Amino acid sequence: MKIIFMGTPEFAIPSLQILLDNSYDVQAVVTVPDKPQGRGRKLLPAPVKKFAMEKNLKILQPEKLDDMNFLQELKRLTPDIIVVVAFRILPEAVYMLPKYGSFNLHPSLLPKYRGPAPINWAIINGEKETGVTTFFLQEKVDSGGIILQKKIEIGIDDTAGELQKKLSYLGAQAVLESVRLIESGNVVVVPQDEMNACYAPKIFKDGCRIDWKKSAYDIHNFVRGLSPEPTAWTTHKGKILKIYRTKFIEAGSAGNPGAIFHKSKNLLEVNTGNGILSILEIQQEGRRRLGIEEFLRGYKMEEGEILC
Repeated sequence: MKIIFMGTPEFAIPSLQILLDNSYDVQAVVTVPDKPQGRGRKLLPAPVKKFAMEKNLKILQPEKLDDMNFLQELKRLTPDIIVVVAFRILPEAVYMLPKYGSFNLHPSLLPKYRGPAPINWAIINGEKETGVTTFFLQEKVDSGGIILQKKIEIGIDDTAGELQKKLSYLGAQAVLESVRLIESGNVVVVPQDEMNACYAPKIFKDGCRIDWKKSAYDIHNFVRGLSPEPTAWTTHKGKILKIYRTKFIEAGSAGNPGAIFHKSKNLLEVNTGNGILSILEIQQEGRRRLGIEEFLRGYKMEEGEILC
């Protein structure tokens, strides 16, 4: 089974690793071009490229996926299947090229949470369960026939970053099983139910501001759904504070939403529209992320002051 693997971030690495561990012929790894990063704007490779280099795999980094030289190289490799994990939208000329087509790993239970931010939105919306889906690529994004799905519970305090790591390993198992099903000819493709489809759009900084009028439970989900990035934030006396981890207290709130309800050397509790929210990890803009006790040692806040 000749495979071309396409991916970019850390999330994709377990899927590539499991194919190699099971002796599949990964003919090439396709990833994004190196990008300038950091203060020095030095060109650095994506995580998948770093991993592929360590494994001495052939690497392709096209600027455009419809580039004729890139397409000719894919044809020359004559892949049986293209496996896509956290990459770009493929043109038809690419995804229809392999003998058995191309499939993608998506970190949600499709058709729920199609789009670029399924993990974030599942947590923000308070879902108790999510999972991964492998599906064959077609013209409409994230809508192809389902090969298989695997489910996982979402813990009450799971952050997006923590859930993403769990799903990367669950997804690797799904990728391996999908390749085996395709290879054996035993795959049964299930169409997606469009009636249950919903979209998970990309989240921008402006959409990450905390609305303290919402309940403590909803804000808790909002914070963990945006942690570690793009990160929920609020302001205190004009200063931006990023909040990474919280705990919600179901007791009714005792004042104006956003008002600091209780503050001690190791505790910061804030009124919400319903309930109290305890802030556990926080970061002043331009400083490093801190646990609340260390943060309060160097930052002055008083009970009754407003976060907004």
